[in-house]
Amino acid sequence: MEVKIDQPSVVGEYDDALQALLQLLWGDGFLSPGGAEEIRRLLAGSDIRGCNVLDIGAALGVVDQLLVEEHGAASVVGVDVDPTMLRQMDERIARAGLADRVTSLCVMPGPLPVADDAFDVVFSKDSIVQIPDKRGLFTDIHRILRPGGRLIASDWLRGGTGEYSPQMMEYFRLEGIAYNMASIEESVEALQAAGFVNIQVEDRNGWYLKLARRELESLEGPMYPLLVERLGADKAGHFVTNWRQLVMVVERGELRPAHLKASKRS
Repeated sequence: MEVKIDQPSVVGEYDDALQALLQLLWGDGFLSPGGAEEIRRLLAGSDIRGCNVLDIGAALGVVDQLLVEEHGAASVVGVDVDPTMLRQMDERIARAGLADRVTSLCVMPGPLPVADDAFDVVFSKDSIVQIPDKRGLFTDIHRILRPGGRLIASDWLRGGTGEYSPQMMEYFRLEGIAYNMASIEESVEALQAAGFVNIQVEDRNGWYLKLARRELESLEGPMYPLLVERLGADKAGHFVTNWRQLVMVVERGELRPAHLKASKRS
């Protein structure tokens, strides 16, 4: 597969096979790790009840559903670049009876087509990694937040700076989706430059290392026949190899999931 670094995500990267694998691992509708429990961990200490929320990287919409049903958001606008996934999101939201509170918006890479001071909260679950210009993104998020508004996000960050190791480059090749990784320090600097205050970071590398090892054990063992049945032997074998490489780069500290929280001045 093509190595995609320093370029935005494009439509179709999350193909049917990848979506099927990720949902087998993480639950119906989830394309990033941890499921509903990790959403709860991310939102711990951040009350969003009654808030109008923008979700960057809405994908299949299950997170937007949770933001309303479980966490009390008044409304959510989920944005993504992939219209096919957003159609699935709309269907999910309609089945849940939430179409009056949750809507989707298909966007192009670049500044969001959203008015200034429009949202109380901007949320994102592991999608900022697919956007190259972090400072530009955080500046745009700052623009669309109301005074006192909050950014609440998790992201796939990197350990260190400079050239990626051969192990990371091989992981990118196996993944075949866009990776634009900043370090924790670079993320904090970009948030500060955009005007954010009260910046908090929680490194989730240790949590995800344990989870990724369990995922690999399952993929190599009890889940493997199901993968072959659903995806065929070639794709099943590819995904197992991919996860072995994932565990390696997480063990090395080169891939570091983290939670990022920050506020716009009141």
